Amino acid sequence: MPLIVSFVSQKGGVGKSTLARALAAVGASGRLRVKLADLDIQQQTAVRWGKARQKRAAVSPVEVGAFRTFEDALEDRDAFDLIIVDTPGHTSAATSTVARASHVIVVPTSATIDDLYPTVLLLHALEEIGIPRSRLAVALCRVLDAEEENVARDYVDAAGYELLPGYIPERSTYRNAQNRGQALTETIDGSANESANLLIESLLRKIAAQSAGMRNGTDD
Repeated sequence: MPLIVSFVSQKGGVGKSTLARALAAVGASGRLRVKLADLDIQQQTAVRWGKARQKRAAVSPVEVGAFRTFEDALEDRDAFDLIIVDTPGHTSAATSTVARASHVIVVPTSATIDDLYPTVLLLHALEEIGIPRSRLAVALCRVLDAEEENVARDYVDAAGYELLPGYIPERSTYRNAQNRGQALTETIDGSANESANLLIESLLRKIAAQSAGMRNGTDD
């Protein structure tokens, strides 16, 4: 059975697809069989990125597809080691289905209260349907400066949820790279890459811990 990592949010524009693509690229570079499932059938952000990526022979290939339902995305699950689910930029009845089947659920947010507040509401809602906190992780994106980061960390910490170390700075470099079919981990942007790489490394450790828990039968 593959590991399933889903990216969910209450609203768009918080870095969900950016993180999903970065994880897919890192997984593929590590020789995992990776599938990036785009459930936003209208926007198909991940699919457009995947098509641009196919033109770049120097990067690790990632299988990307658009699917109307989560069940459709899982039809060939046995062919993959890691399935990454990029959900639409809003919650729906399908969000519960995705979350229950996922080994790690990542909730990206910017550092503004306008995004942090619905993020915590979503985390509460996921807990109410039985998702243990051990499977939940908040990822900080679109950060402008250290002050914003500190405010966000205090907010999420006060709510009692895990905010992964590192963050994605707001950078035109990252947007341009994704337009070319690259992930943010495949760019060179000095200190900005340090914080972004730390976030991806933190996410990988979270996934590895959940995988170990599954093997040992200690996953909640």
